Amino acid sequence: MKETSFKTEIGGRTVQVEIGKYCGQASGHCILRCGDTVVMVNATMSAMPRPGMDFFPLQVDYEEKMYSIGKIPGGWKRREGRASDNAILKSRLIDRPLRPLFPKGFYNDVTIIATPLSVDQDIAPETLAMLGSSIALSISDIPFDGPIGAVKIGCVDGKFIINPTVDEQHNSVIDLTVAGTKEAILMVEAGAKEVSETLMLDAIMFAHEEIKKQVAFEEKIVKALKVKKSDKIVFDEIPAELDKAVREYADKKLDKVLEVFDRHIRNDLEEDLTADVQEHFAEQFPDNVKYINQVLYNMKKEKVRHKILYKGIRPDGRKTNEIRPIWCEVGLLPRVHGSAVFTRGETQALTTCTLGMISEAQELEGLETEEYKRYMHQYNMPGYSTGEAKALRSPGRREIGHGALAERALMAVLPSEEEFPYAIRTVSDILSSNGSTSMASTCGSTLALMDAGVPIKAPVAGIAMGLMKDKDSDRVAVLTDIQGLEDFLGDMDFKVTGTEKGITAIQMDIKIHGIDRNILETALEQARVGRLEILKIMLKTIKQPRKELSKYAPKIVTFKIDPDKIREVIGTGGKVINQIIAETGVKIDIKDEGDVFIASSDQAMIDKAKAMITAIATDFELNCEYEGVVTRIMQFGAFVEVAPGKEGMIHISKLSKDRVEKVEDVVNVGDKVLVKTIKIDERGRVDMKLIKKL
Repeated sequence: MKETSFKTEIGGRTVQVEIGKYCGQASGHCILRCGDTVVMVNATMSAMPRPGMDFFPLQVDYEEKMYSIGKIPGGWKRREGRASDNAILKSRLIDRPLRPLFPKGFYNDVTIIATPLSVDQDIAPETLAMLGSSIALSISDIPFDGPIGAVKIGCVDGKFIINPTVDEQHNSVIDLTVAGTKEAILMVEAGAKEVSETLMLDAIMFAHEEIKKQVAFEEKIVKALKVKKSDKIVFDEIPAELDKAVREYADKKLDKVLEVFDRHIRNDLEEDLTADVQEHFAEQFPDNVKYINQVLYNMKKEKVRHKILYKGIRPDGRKTNEIRPIWCEVGLLPRVHGSAVFTRGETQALTTCTLGMISEAQELEGLETEEYKRYMHQYNMPGYSTGEAKALRSPGRREIGHGALAERALMAVLPSEEEFPYAIRTVSDILSSNGSTSMASTCGSTLALMDAGVPIKAPVAGIAMGLMKDKDSDRVAVLTDIQGLEDFLGDMDFKVTGTEKGITAIQMDIKIHGIDRNILETALEQARVGRLEILKIMLKTIKQPRKELSKYAPKIVTFKIDPDKIREVIGTGGKVINQIIAETGVKIDIKDEGDVFIASSDQAMIDKAKAMITAIATDFELNCEYEGVVTRIMQFGAFVEVAPGKEGMIHISKLSKDRVEKVEDVVNVGDKVLVKTIKIDERGRVDMKLIKKL
């Protein structure tokens, strides 16, 4: 492809797109430059469909390179390894709006690799990576019903900001990423500080106006390059004769199956029907089980959607705005700092809360500005939650994404580090799954945090909304609290979390070619009503955070010392601080700013350690009394340590008013004494006199 470049403006910054100079063997390639941020995107497609596939094999990777921020990777290998959680979340962010825009029956492998090559922290690379992915696909021979645009939105003092800087984002009440086509919204990802539905909707629509400009820019690129798509793609299609025969045979039988509201009975009947249909057509359509199953799936999807859209009947008999039955409990695990179970229908999450020192916060190594994460939420979904016999494996992209959503949902209501000097880890283990497990995890996290005594500002609940839209008419049904089947067969998965006051997080994915403002507005309002209903049920279980922490949770005391004294408190090779820890059994963290954190289950030992550190960090004052221990005896006097590494000397003449022949006649090593400072010389050496032995 001929080397060329194009320029546009996004949020007041110039973005330059370079095409044709590098990566000549990729199906589609571009490099985007905005300020000092440079992102490379490559899209490639296999020559033939992958045999046996029944879903589109798209793989998107956001590849973090530490050199992009001038750092050498950590670890003994000193090279990038497994993708960080942040990189996985960015990969999902790129994937989600692109996936619905590939044609049905397209089973060629497609890979998209977005690589930030240089990163200015004030110009986020992920939105450039999303834009670049759309451009790379659009100028390639890969079939793609794009292009799309993507933008981050902040809101400071009521004003929306496109692609905010780090400082602007810090002061913003929302952290919103939106992607879509020129016609409609495809994906929303947001964290917020209890904002209203109206503000969030306005922000999304503001973002869409910017997206339209990006799409128009991409269309100019495609037109200028005279892009032609491949005419050699083989799309997988169901044979028409098979499709007609299966539909005629199974139509009435499937209707009877779908009349059953009980999921387990219905699943058994479906399995029987599938086996019956396969056996019936075994001779007529040999080796076509895949297509027979596909026709049955299509029929099921059509019938379930029609019943919801035109009869208002959901698979389990609920109304479109009805929430499944909910029950909760807290404090079920005695040794755990906080624990809760949240159950909604057949979805059940066990969430635990563990409190620790700030030093136990998660260290982050990536392209972001944050160095550590104080609040961690992790999500696990073992096979038994869906009745499957699966081996346990490390968390995949879905688990990391669900955990991040529930984590973001609670961020706005957590106490500050100054108010609550703890690292906090919540873990949601899904015990049973039938849809909305991430929202059950959010509700479970709220309950577990309150059970642990974490003083959250307000309880948070979450709910998943769904959508059924008739492609041949304007008929639409927005569903409250979707279950697995409605998610699987529907057009939207729209998760909303928040407090009674407002929204704290949103995640929306669309399977069709987007939705408009009216649908968004309806979904947000329906979600608000449902969220408030769920909060009422949760608060019947526990009304507010417990006043006291679990007796098994560490007690933490925090205070401040002069940063110049940190070296004295730590001592050479950690000798002083290790001595304090050995004597008291506490854990100690000291920040560079002089903030000291002491943790233990024994308050007396916390007080002792604090006194020792305070004594070291406080300079001796003249004519002040101190308690100490005799550590050395010399002919001319005794040395007294009032804190580890901090000592003074009592001359033999100051041991008593009477004449003293030998120091040992008055004190010995190990004696506890009360002394008074009488002289401090220019080098900081301290002379004392003995007040009394203790």
